[in-house]
Amino acid sequence: MTQTDGDRQPKVRSRTASRVAAVQALFQIEQGREGAEQVINQFNRHRLGGTGSEYAEGQVPDADARLFGIVVRGAMARQERIDALLHEILPASWPLARLDPVLRAIMHAAGGEMLAADPAPARVIINEYMDIGHGFLAGDEPRMLNGVLDALSRRVNEPAPAATAEAAQDVVDEAPDSPAS
Repeated sequence: MTQTDGDRQPKVRSRTASRVAAVQALFQIEQGREGAEQVINQFNRHRLGGTGSEYAEGQVPDADARLFGIVVRGAMARQERIDALLHEILPASWPLARLDPVLRAIMHAAGGEMLAADPAPARVIINEYMDIGHGFLAGDEPRMLNGVLDALSRRVNEPAPAATAEAAQDVVDEAPDSPAS
């Protein structure tokens, strides 16, 4: 059966398309040693937007250019912190530099979103990047990605040690004086 214009088309997920483009851009930044703004501008001019299914031609149709920029800029601005967290999470036998560059780009994009000022819920971010990972990765890499993103989200959402100590001190300061015995 052939599809006609009246047939139901799959729903376009512009936010997912933006994240796919962000992973591709982060990969290009790392591999080409290009600046983030230069790559963002290239994507905005030549690869983002449009409709249809031009992925095979390097296009990312229906992408939300605003979200794309937020993810790429966020990942680059927070790369040192993301790398430090990933270093804590990854086993010593699999340092970050040893990972496939696409896998690294996915982790950086997800980490950048998780560390944003007003991030989407962690489960949404993990689900989105897992969908992307399944499109680029094979073998055990998607399982590893899932574990790393889950651990990353927990670490990102942990209160900072100083904040925890301050909160504990506030509780002590506000507690009524106990009677002396």
